Amino acid sequence: MKEVVLEVTDLDVSRSNTKVVEGATFSIYRGDYVGIIGPNGGGKTTLLLSILGEISSEKGNIKLFGQPSHKFTQWEKVAYIPQNAIDFDHYFPLSVKELVSLGRVRRSNLFRRLNPMDWKKVDEAMDFMGISDLADRRIGQLSGGQKQRAFVAKALVRDPEILFLDEPISGMDFETQEKFYKMLSNLNRQKNMTILVVSHDLTAVFCRMSRVICVNHMVYDSLIEPGTDPNEILQKAYGEHFHFVFHSHTCQGDFNGV
Repeated sequence: MKEVVLEVTDLDVSRSNTKVVEGATFSIYRGDYVGIIGPNGGGKTTLLLSILGEISSEKGNIKLFGQPSHKFTQWEKVAYIPQNAIDFDHYFPLSVKELVSLGRVRRSNLFRRLNPMDWKKVDEAMDFMGISDLADRRIGQLSGGQKQRAFVAKALVRDPEILFLDEPISGMDFETQEKFYKMLSNLNRQKNMTILVVSHDLTAVFCRMSRVICVNHMVYDSLIEPGTDPNEILQKAYGEHFHFVFHSHTCQGDFNGV
């Protein structure tokens, strides 16, 4: 039996006195690669923030690694990259390696210098993400795809077991999006990391990922397997009029850098 790393049961979440997520129930297993999709305003980010404890739920239960979220303390197992992660002052004098190293700073070691093991983790994360050659570049000089890879590397140095990303490909061109998704696939396969990513790229979700969560106030969860009909799943969230057509997409092969 695969280990359940995230369990959501009968979850209702409201914002500004409006119910945004209603009756969400699903389980995520170790090694799942999950696409969270749905129309704008449907509640995708709200669901994510509720799981992470940033927004209180109105009803229901959330468990992380078998523990109720309100009692969960092992947050080093969880990494989150928000929508606006790469939006910052491009003139700020921070190198890529310095940014990635911030992932090793925790409350427990806030005032100590990073040790050789910390820097080894930083180098390994940058190498895995294919940005070692950018180590001394200022973060503001990078492209959108390079910045996202730097922020994923920053998350990886903590050795998380589950990674949440909220619309990480926003602003990337199509080719860079493809390479970024290949990188996430490698991360999922090679490190068996559980990944949940909010995305509007439905082809990438159904081509690459193992599970899909459709959010349009109500939440619909489904495995993605050979022979899965995306329209059957998507019409529950988008309506019966919705018809899904694959665009050109490279689904196989390892990530070899941007």
